[in-house]
Amino acid sequence: MDKRKRNRNRIKSQYSKFIVTLVILLNILFTVIVLFIFAKTGTEPSTLIGAWFSFTTVELWSLSRIKKKKIEKEIHEIKSQNDEYQGG
Repeated sequence: MDKRKRNRNRIKSQYSKFIVTLVILLNILFTVIVLFIFAKTGTEPSTLIGAWFSFTTVELWSLSRIKKKKIEKEIHEIKSQNDEYQGG
């Protein structure tokens, strides 16, 4: 059972790394496309740029908060197990 939990955690860890990598690649692609459009038309889609980077920033921020909460929960569980082991 413990082995399954470790495998599940490993997959979830890979998932968050995939999301971060995907967001970075999409931001690079978006920037290249916007620069291309700007070179062709001479106008900058400032609202679209603001919305896109706001969206991706919130997504990464939310992912980091989820990861932080999971780490805090694991630390709390380890501390409580140690307290029970030490009889405290």
